[in-house]
Amino acid sequence: MSVKKIYLIRHGQTDFNVRGIVQGSGVDSSLNEAGHRQAARFFAAYRHVPFDKVYTSLLQRTHQSVRGFLELGLPHEQHAGLNEISWGIREGTRITPEEDEEYHQVLQDWRAGRTTSRLLGGESPEEVAARQRPVIELLTSRPEEENVLVCMHGRAMRVLLCQLLGYPLRLMDSFEHHNLCLYQLDYTGSMFTVRSFLDVRHLQENHV
Repeated sequence: MSVKKIYLIRHGQTDFNVRGIVQGSGVDSSLNEAGHRQAARFFAAYRHVPFDKVYTSLLQRTHQSVRGFLELGLPHEQHAGLNEISWGIREGTRITPEEDEEYHQVLQDWRAGRTTSRLLGGESPEEVAARQRPVIELLTSRPEEENVLVCMHGRAMRVLLCQLLGYPLRLMDSFEHHNLCLYQLDYTGSMFTVRSFLDVRHLQENHV
């Protein structure tokens, strides 16, 4: 089997990102001006890649982040399994580990391996991992798709990378992310390896 190349990106910037407000899967925000600029720069840098398929979540910020590729007429699938984690009743509010005791405790639980913890009404990392597995099965069962672009969300991307690379979910914070960052992975038919880790070179103004 030839090596499948997966280009995994986080969506571009939204005003919620700037303001520190959690979006989760229940807030369908759109990219802001900076986010559209990031998407355009990524497209300019990677439009030459012969992508066979584009995968996104159901949320518009991922669709907008890959709009240039979709306008080329590339096949596109959207899957709820790629949606961001649900933060429950806290979605749409500003919460930080420093200011919010409940949020801080949940993050601490996850790092300690208690990955069934969740905010009220929200999802745990284990639940996110479970809904991602059918999408992983699709990605790995389609050898004809040799170059694949996947656009999703920060926390969910950390969970996905743990699953693809065989890490326990408690280590998901090892995978940093920025708006429109790129992780490039190779899949040989039996295992995934990382070729590019948190790549943001395409966002530099002088990048060609």
